[in-house]
Amino acid sequence: MSSSAQNIKACVIGGSGFLGSHVCDHLSDAGYVVTILDRVASPWLRSDQQMLVGDLLDENLLDEAISGCAVVFNFAAIADLDKALSTPIDTARVNVLGNVLVLDACRRHSVRRFMYASTVYVYSREGGFYRCSKQAAEQYVEEYQRAYGLDYTILRYGSLYGPRSDNSNGLFRIVQDAIQKGVIRYVGSPEAMREYIHVEDAARASVTALGSEFRNASVVLTGQEVMRVSDLLKMLAEILGLPDAVEFVEADYEGHYVRTPYAYQPKLGLKYVPPMHVDLGQGLLQLINELQDSNTVS
Repeated sequence: MSSSAQNIKACVIGGSGFLGSHVCDHLSDAGYVVTILDRVASPWLRSDQQMLVGDLLDENLLDEAISGCAVVFNFAAIADLDKALSTPIDTARVNVLGNVLVLDACRRHSVRRFMYASTVYVYSREGGFYRCSKQAAEQYVEEYQRAYGLDYTILRYGSLYGPRSDNSNGLFRIVQDAIQKGVIRYVGSPEAMREYIHVEDAARASVTALGSEFRNASVVLTGQEVMRVSDLLKMLAEILGLPDAVEFVEADYEGHYVRTPYAYQPKLGLKYVPPMHVDLGQGLLQLINELQDSNTVS
């Protein structure tokens, strides 16, 4: 436990979700006093964490959650690319307006560091309205620092996977189908490339990014190396004993990049590679075991 973090209050907005809940755990383990604000109660809430249930757009609730906090993380977003494409107004309301409301609450309460969860899609021409919303939100984060001195760190995550994920996560859906149907299916190009990062590695790095060297910086948090999706699926097939079950479904996969997200260039992001990381094969086994256990229980 970090002595420097003892009794420092941290608010995690969207802390009931996949990545946010893991970040809450790592903050608590480091000695922070954690308050979670989310629309749903966290199923992973710990006894040493406080839970506030409510909407991101409720300014009074934001004031209650952020008051007295030195650190605020914002993970709340419409993050599913397909949902964002079909609901552009809601996406702007949550991802842009919601983030501005959080920023202004941080300004009013003299928060020392604002941690914004973004995406590698900000580099891309792909990503549709989700990408647009994240680019706009990043610009507001940077402008609040220039106008009001609110220090920040922007965390641009790659393709996350691991425990506590759900059907909105691409790798979760692939593994779930493989377990239930005996078929490994990928909707998209066989040439697709991704940098998968285990959620525990991402969460640990997110807390490390509170360090002074990451103040007012953008940090890229992706996997150790670029991997062809077809190679990942072959690995999964071998683990599950389904060597001939990989299927690629050619479709108009609008908004998703194929080989690289890097086309548009916002403020330069520093890539942070954790010195220790979860091996992809071991991470897949962990996800498979979690899904098999949940299917057995259900």
